Amino acid sequence: MQVSTTDKMISAVVYVLFSLFAFMCVYPFYSIIINTISANDLSAKGEIAFWPRGIHFQNYVDVFKIPGLWNAFVISMGRTVIGTLLTVGASAFLGFMFAQEDMWGKKFWYRFTIITMFFNAGIIPWYLTMRSLHLTNNFLAYVLPSIVAPFFIILVKTFVESTPKELQQAASIDGAGIITIFYKIILPISKPILATVAIFSAVNQWNSFQDTLLLVTDSKLYSLQFILYNYINQASSLSTMVNLQNAGSTAMSSLSTKQTTTSIRMTVTIIVVAPILLIYPIFQRFFVKGIIIGAVKG
Repeated sequence: MQVSTTDKMISAVVYVLFSLFAFMCVYPFYSIIINTISANDLSAKGEIAFWPRGIHFQNYVDVFKIPGLWNAFVISMGRTVIGTLLTVGASAFLGFMFAQEDMWGKKFWYRFTIITMFFNAGIIPWYLTMRSLHLTNNFLAYVLPSIVAPFFIILVKTFVESTPKELQQAASIDGAGIITIFYKIILPISKPILATVAIFSAVNQWNSFQDTLLLVTDSKLYSLQFILYNYINQASSLSTMVNLQNAGSTAMSSLSTKQTTTSIRMTVTIIVVAPILLIYPIFQRFFVKGIIIGAVKG
């Protein structure tokens, strides 16, 4: 089929626009990465724009020497894995139950759950509730409040309702109970929507730092995002501390590897962001299908 000149021009414009949009999305990450591996004195002056100069990896070696970083990484990884598993499990089961016509009090419990999306008591009542439940300076404060997520329940419920009811009916006729139907029928066919919920939940858990700010004073329970928040605000003093730790080292004799406020900020940013970026390639093949099928139908 012959393509007209107009169609070719439109296609060219579309490709250019999307290329520019992709560049705007990717460049900030690229810029941070090349600044972390470039000469620190040039990076601090803002002279690194498109290509790294004076490539070295001392920044990453030095940043990992900062006290508390490894412990914060373990806390963030733990809350992300445990919190995501609990949220996905609860969303899958509740979404499945709310899709059952014969569930007792289905409309009441569904509306009771969904209404929490629209009404919030505020930070002070939330804090008082968490304190009364002894969830201050407690790792459980990271995972328990996020187990029941109304938005994820809606996604799973809509997905389950879109599956053929004959599957559940056939299993029920064969004597399968509600739990058996859930584990052996619904879960295996719900991978796309559960992967979507897992991505959203993992990103929320990994990026969260407000709960640490409000509920945690024990430094052993600090999350990586909270550490990043503090380190960005204290980057100048941290760069001085790291330089003092490396005083006398031949690697630190050059300005190109001497830590600066900019090098500390950008290196810690990459360390915090990189792990969560690895989740998307793993679940990408499920994500689009899951979010489309699980979209709210009204």
